Amino acid sequence: MKNHVKPGIEVFLEFHAEHYEGKRIGLITNQTGTNRDLVTTIQLLHEDRRMNLTALFSPEHGIMASAKEGEKVADMVHKETGLPVYSLYGATRKPTAEMMDTFDVVLFDLQDIGSRYYTYIYTMAYMMEACAACQKEMVVLDRPNPIGGEKVEGNFVEEGFQSFVGLYPLPNRHGMTVGELAGYFNKEFHINCRLNVIKMSGWSRNQTVLTTGLPWVPPSPNTTNYHMMLLYTGTCLLEGINVSEGRGTTQPFEVAGAPFIEGIALQNAFNKHNIPGVKARALSFTPSYQKYKDEVCQGIQLHVTDEAKLEPLKTGIYLIKTIYDLYPHHVTFVQNDDFGQLMFDLISGTDKLRKAIQRGEIDAFLEKIDNDASIFEEKRKPYLLYE
Repeated sequence: MKNHVKPGIEVFLEFHAEHYEGKRIGLITNQTGTNRDLVTTIQLLHEDRRMNLTALFSPEHGIMASAKEGEKVADMVHKETGLPVYSLYGATRKPTAEMMDTFDVVLFDLQDIGSRYYTYIYTMAYMMEACAACQKEMVVLDRPNPIGGEKVEGNFVEEGFQSFVGLYPLPNRHGMTVGELAGYFNKEFHINCRLNVIKMSGWSRNQTVLTTGLPWVPPSPNTTNYHMMLLYTGTCLLEGINVSEGRGTTQPFEVAGAPFIEGIALQNAFNKHNIPGVKARALSFTPSYQKYKDEVCQGIQLHVTDEAKLEPLKTGIYLIKTIYDLYPHHVTFVQNDDFGQLMFDLISGTDKLRKAIQRGEIDAFLEKIDNDASIFEEKRKPYLLYE
């Protein structure tokens, strides 16, 4: 049975809006910023007589969440309201002084998907830093973590491996809402901005996107379904090697393949690991863009059989280990030209995982995952807003 959750934007308009009358309001959002009736936060604020909405800000993928991953987004004018839309994934990822002059208070209303690689939380952090420097208030309108708020999995990002897919030492699956992360960032990383988190009502930590009663609006083109988001914590690692993670198909991050892979061989080798909560099935697919565009790839689809037992990061690590063990002379690790480092290391937050896979010895790294996750579970406790 679904428990109907009231998102932060609804709570804000019902109980907090009057405190911001007369102030110029900026809003970081995209198509995921809606109420339960799918009315956008932009429209709600623009039409509310108490609000003076003066500027919009868009993250990666743009205001309509339609741009491809990594694609720069230009500034624009919002057609329906005539407001300027400043891109925080274009010429700059940090708000400029000119942008900061357009508002007195900035609201953040974006849907995260629960993995540290997803860049919206770092767009939030950069705006928090800018607000601290300008002594302006940041209001985070909280939304559910769609894969739940109980489970934590992963290793911390290490010094020297920070990037826009891992800016802070978080585990791969953090189990926090954006509001909780804002509080964590603000204190743990000494941002110290004037922060106001508007809590949801009715959300509990064991709830996923399937049980909130809220309509689901995909926050990016490859965010396709609940199982995709569950697996993403592990299968995002595929972005760092020359194996397709399924971008350009209808099942991104659920499938993995390449022209040099034999699907049945990978299926059988992966399933021999008896990884809890997941089974592999051989298939072939032809990506419409990105890696191996218009080439037939053999590989596997990961089927979630028991989400309670699933450990997505360990699943992804075993998948890459299996591919590497089968095809050591074919697998290469992709260079990230912007950082001069291997993309796999940036996503992993360390070079230890890559080296463990290359040595064929991942047990020590799997222990590190468990240890780091336990440490983070304690560190995050003061910042959790929901039971």
